[in-house]
Amino acid sequence: MLKVDLAATSDAPYPGAGRNISPIDVRQSTFPKAWRGYDATAVRGFLMEASEHFEHALRENERLRQEIVRLEGQIRQHKDVEATLTSTLLHAQKVSEDMRTTAQAEADRLVREARGRAELLMAAAQNRLEDAQREIDGLKLRRREAESNVESIISSLHSTLEFIREQQREPRVVPHRPRVDVAS
Repeated sequence: MLKVDLAATSDAPYPGAGRNISPIDVRQSTFPKAWRGYDATAVRGFLMEASEHFEHALRENERLRQEIVRLEGQIRQHKDVEATLTSTLLHAQKVSEDMRTTAQAEADRLVREARGRAELLMAAAQNRLEDAQREIDGLKLRRREAESNVESIISSLHSTLEFIREQQREPRVVPHRPRVDVAS
């Protein structure tokens, strides 16, 4: 409680000068009476109203300080969440990139293997084709040989048949000679 007597503190321009004044200080302050001074009731009313506004301002100031503390805490939480999300996102991007790289490498490997198998299959098919062509060529050669043999046989048989037919047209008689017995 502050009771100020201006006469006692003549060097101060008003009560409480030089220190923090609370709403209670405003409510409880008294001033000496002076001739033709201010209306004491009006001054008292003004001081009461001023102290109420001052008290309200202090409460609002304290509420705002607490709000600032709460909001700063939320900001810290949001920053922590942001950092976590950023870290998670970066990790997810890295995992995604690793998966993409792995999938591409696997796809490349599968394509290489498929091409290698295709080349092997093509080479095997080419070999079978060449073998089949050689076999066909061999069979054609054997056919020609067989045809040639058949033609030769037919020609030979034809010649023999002609010879036999000519022999049958010319009767040749071969005299029969008795057999001579040499032992007798």
